[in-house]
Amino acid sequence: MKAYRASLLRFDEDSGAPQFDDDGLLVVGPDAQGRAVVRAAGAHGALIDRFPGVAVHDLRGRLIAPGFIDMHVHYPQTDVIGAPAAGLLPWLERYTFPHESRFHDPVHAREVARFFFDELARNGVTTALTFATSHPVSVDAAFEEARARGLRFITGKVLQDRHSPEGVRDDTEQSLLDTEALIRRWHGVDRLGYAITPRFAPTSTPAQLRGAGELAAAHREVWIQSHVAENLDEVRWAMELFPKSRSYLGVYEDFGLLRERAVYAHCIHLSQADRERMAATGAVAAVSPTSNLFLGSGFFDYRAADAAGMGYGLASDVGGGTSFSPFRTMLAAYTVGREGQTKPGLSLAPGQLWWQHTAGAARALGLQGVVGNLQPGHEADFVVLDPKATPLLARKTAQADSLDEFLFALIVLGDDRVVARTVVNGR
Repeated sequence: MKAYRASLLRFDEDSGAPQFDDDGLLVVGPDAQGRAVVRAAGAHGALIDRFPGVAVHDLRGRLIAPGFIDMHVHYPQTDVIGAPAAGLLPWLERYTFPHESRFHDPVHAREVARFFFDELARNGVTTALTFATSHPVSVDAAFEEARARGLRFITGKVLQDRHSPEGVRDDTEQSLLDTEALIRRWHGVDRLGYAITPRFAPTSTPAQLRGAGELAAAHREVWIQSHVAENLDEVRWAMELFPKSRSYLGVYEDFGLLRERAVYAHCIHLSQADRERMAATGAVAAVSPTSNLFLGSGFFDYRAADAAGMGYGLASDVGGGTSFSPFRTMLAAYTVGREGQTKPGLSLAPGQLWWQHTAGAARALGLQGVVGNLQPGHEADFVVLDPKATPLLARKTAQADSLDEFLFALIVLGDDRVVARTVVNGR
């Protein structure tokens, strides 16, 4: 076992309320299956005598927090970040599809995967739900690299058999066979999980979406990920292609792709009926505020989502998103929430923004009690943060009179320099 002494942030599993120990102790050790898990977390004075002889790493002056969870990110778009475009659809055509077409080459896929996972670690992200490309080798490259690092990681081959250029467009039947084979090869191996991944409804034929739904029914334990209602032009296009569906979201429901462990990025231009269907089926939203700002897509409506009881968590959405940093994502979520006229209440409180990127994201992914928190029994994924990483941050955090002020200073002023150490699976 190992123990770490520092300030300690974790969350109540039921309410999501932050729990904080100024002088805390985190004890990590193997469980009965040999996994590295949290054995104890709380005040140093209350716990230290329970663990005689355990070496304590003295990290006082630092904050230990759960590793961040990114609910929606595209690893093949690492090199697309910061590419200018008029909006979502021209951005896909001009930058995204040409870059993704290179991932038929396993050498290129492995090189980008290594860089991508280095960036996640540098920014304190320990779990990610990630798009690969339409090429099966892109999935293999990501899983191989994640497995070598011991990550809890989810990805899947993109399905897109129409309205896509040569080089990323796949064949309907082969795409479904490839998906089935990848599920059997990777899902449940170590800490890896598979996600059935239609890019978005307009780039899949009804036959491909039907096949994806059949796979989702046959493999209830895997995830589903896609995009919905990100951009008004996209919404109009989807409804032109699927005029019999109740709504854009209804397209996915019609093909059996709305259920627990289904994660839909953006969810901006939804009706309240759509939000209620997501809540009823257990599907959740990946809120991607830096991407939504960058591409001019709109604002996620926290108030409406909360009113419908819809689940959600935060996501970087790189490369439409502009940063791998959870601090940038949390700040953008706060900013767009205010701009969207959400009252500054529970959803936008600093502790709850943090929860949306950790324990709340884990709950949305169906991984509550597994990752995203530092309560006993959770896998030992955490970050060590330096609240004095920059002179301005040090000055601001020194003046904080409450946990909200302290966490908000980190959200507003923090970036990758704050992450002193990222611990994955106890390492």
